[in-house]
Amino acid sequence: MYAVVMAGGGGTRLWPLSSPERPKPFIPLLGDETLFQRTVRRVLERDGLDLGLRPGDVAVVTDRRYAPLVRAQAPGVTVLEEPVGRNTAAAIALAAIALERPDDEVMLVLPADQTIADEAAFRRAVHAAATGVATGAFGVAHPLVTLGVAPDRPATEYGYLLPHLDRGEERAGLRAYPLAAFQEKPDEARARDLVATPGVAWNAGMFLWRRRAIREALERYAGDVVGPLEGAHRTGRLAEVYPELRSVSIDYAVMEPAAADGLVAMGALDAGWSDLGSWGSLLAAPGARGAERVVQAGERATVGPQ
Repeated sequence: MYAVVMAGGGGTRLWPLSSPERPKPFIPLLGDETLFQRTVRRVLERDGLDLGLRPGDVAVVTDRRYAPLVRAQAPGVTVLEEPVGRNTAAAIALAAIALERPDDEVMLVLPADQTIADEAAFRRAVHAAATGVATGAFGVAHPLVTLGVAPDRPATEYGYLLPHLDRGEERAGLRAYPLAAFQEKPDEARARDLVATPGVAWNAGMFLWRRRAIREALERYAGDVVGPLEGAHRTGRLAEVYPELRSVSIDYAVMEPAAADGLVAMGALDAGWSDLGSWGSLLAAPGARGAERVVQAGERATVGPQ
């Protein structure tokens, strides 16, 4: 197994703490480490279950603006520089093409800006998904696996995963299901309905698949992304071709149609996940409370219902 960390930037909801010059993954929000550093360390950690990864087994896909930050914060990892950010489908396609790994090896894909409270449980889930699901499950030889987080509120800022609950199985100690569908970020009424539905999970943007599986899926569902990338990588024209690629998420480009074709499985992750995507979630991490409002210097804050 090897890991691909997507560190393209973002974190606009944490402005002004997060900025285009130093986005959320590269800021030490909780403790001395940045979220990006903790993401890398989490998969390299040897306490408890050792995933068997070493720094050379970790690759980071990032906008070239942030490559110096990546190298400074995680020495020894492979850095794949994007000429410009073109969303997660292009980032994952670049990793699938540029990293020379065996076609049957499992690729773990992680965002750079999440927190996990129970890291041992996370590693157990990753190991189980890699060995018990991504290598074949539910009648699919090479399924695409997504890790789903049990929702604790009707969030409208996350997408949702809708599993075939009646077909769930224990796979290497992980509860897994064939995925029926993805749900894009819902409105509040739909979010309340989803939270009340057994088995529904938040889409945390964490994936596992064999390199062969994601390459085949990209060719099938996002040929306009992976095709030009293959040619650009082969001929050294990445800087010319990359800005012209369709900017689309891996969920929309690949995972949603693949789920409709019965090629996606979901593993249930219970490890204390958060993406710290808002001031409210950032305050909640150490147990504080607060309103999600940024007050500019000189601006008078109001208290109470607005």
